[in-house]
Amino acid sequence: MSAPEGKPGALRVAVAGGGWAGCAAALELARQGCAVTLFEAARSLGGRARGVEVRGMALDNGQHILLGAYRESLRLMRRVGVPENTAFLRLPVQMRYPAGGDGMDFAAPRLPAPLHLAVALLRARGLARADKLALARLNSAARWMGWRLNDDCTVLELLERFDQTERLTRLMWRPLCIAALNTPPERASANVFLAVLRDSLGAGRRAASDMLLPRLPMGALFPEPAGAWLARHGHAVRLGVKVAGIRRDGDGWLVEPGADLPAERFDAVVLATPAPVSAALLAALPEAAALAGQLEALTHEPIATCYLQYAPGTRLALPFYALLDDPATGRWGQFVFDRAQLDAAHDGLLAVVVSAAFEAARLPRERLAGAIASQLAHDFGRPELAAPSWTQLITEKRATFSCTPGLVRPSNTSLPGLVLAGDYTASDYPATLETAVRSGQAAATAIRAYGALPREKRSLSHTHGAASSDSVR
Repeated sequence: MSAPEGKPGALRVAVAGGGWAGCAAALELARQGCAVTLFEAARSLGGRARGVEVRGMALDNGQHILLGAYRESLRLMRRVGVPENTAFLRLPVQMRYPAGGDGMDFAAPRLPAPLHLAVALLRARGLARADKLALARLNSAARWMGWRLNDDCTVLELLERFDQTERLTRLMWRPLCIAALNTPPERASANVFLAVLRDSLGAGRRAASDMLLPRLPMGALFPEPAGAWLARHGHAVRLGVKVAGIRRDGDGWLVEPGADLPAERFDAVVLATPAPVSAALLAALPEAAALAGQLEALTHEPIATCYLQYAPGTRLALPFYALLDDPATGRWGQFVFDRAQLDAAHDGLLAVVVSAAFEAARLPRERLAGAIASQLAHDFGRPELAAPSWTQLITEKRATFSCTPGLVRPSNTSLPGLVLAGDYTASDYPATLETAVRSGQAAATAIRAYGALPREKRSLSHTHGAASSDSVR
């Protein structure tokens, strides 16, 4: 099958990988007038944020929550016909633990920023005066520093430097760090954490700090509508077709699909596959050896999601709660979501998230699920939660890269006409859906600049492949 035909002289671009980064790149390239072919090895779009079927029920491979700063993701969703009020439950920023335990209750009212956070802090239950003063002190200092450190350090070192109390660290900063960066504070980058705070809690708009809980399956939020949009506008979306190889061909690129399909020639290529897959494809190109090595050197963090089915009508008082985790005592859950409050088809279903789940992933599945059920029963004072009718544990072993201090992440641009897209590329942010979307947009911009060159100069042009620092800019 040939690539789609665009306008005369249109740049023909292959996008390898149909996750959020690849779909964002394909959408932007199509908007720029390119003729796009999107390759996805799986039978559905979505990448790591994909759907699975469990006992006849459509679930995601992990429960997501979006914390502020999702401007570009929401914009592209609107472009492909997905309205926000259908896609998400929007809640003011909060960190609320089950009542009666040793947690806290911090919830912002719907007031203008920054008044909403000041009122939330004054009203917060479960925090002593010293805890509240410590939170205000860190917020004030971070603003004064411009939300960045000259020399990156761990989040734990940042918290110690600004005298954050043990209780505030345990109840607020640690769960927020793990949720946002999927890396424990002992190993997580303070600069990336500060960037998240800057564009959420520190933003000038209250809405930027809101939490968005998906009502729709992750695929239906953006990747699947994006694929349908591309197909309607004459572009090719090839599911179940893996890109097995790429090689230079004059001023263009040959893309070699798997399954004995013939190679196809394109003017440019966007590699939006996971970092290990992109590394393997680049390793076959001598001029990309250093970049391939950089991608291979990235370490990764797992996320586990445990779904627990209870009797119809089983409900929590709120759509989600924070949980006190303590692996030493068998407490693994960090957040629990009442799925029925997001999707009526999930009556009686709870989802518990374990981020940075290296230790949890080593346990037998039945043991981990049982420990999580016992944790819920204890924390909510509801013995029936210890005995779900069934459980399903889904572990994404390479959910995100390890977001460590001073990590040098690759830039989008690498070789003439070949660019990277993915949540692991250079960015202020950790590995989030928004990072993936913005990376896809940046890749499309780089392709546009390449396409503007005279054809005879494309094979001689050199985009800068030097990696960019992940410091806040």
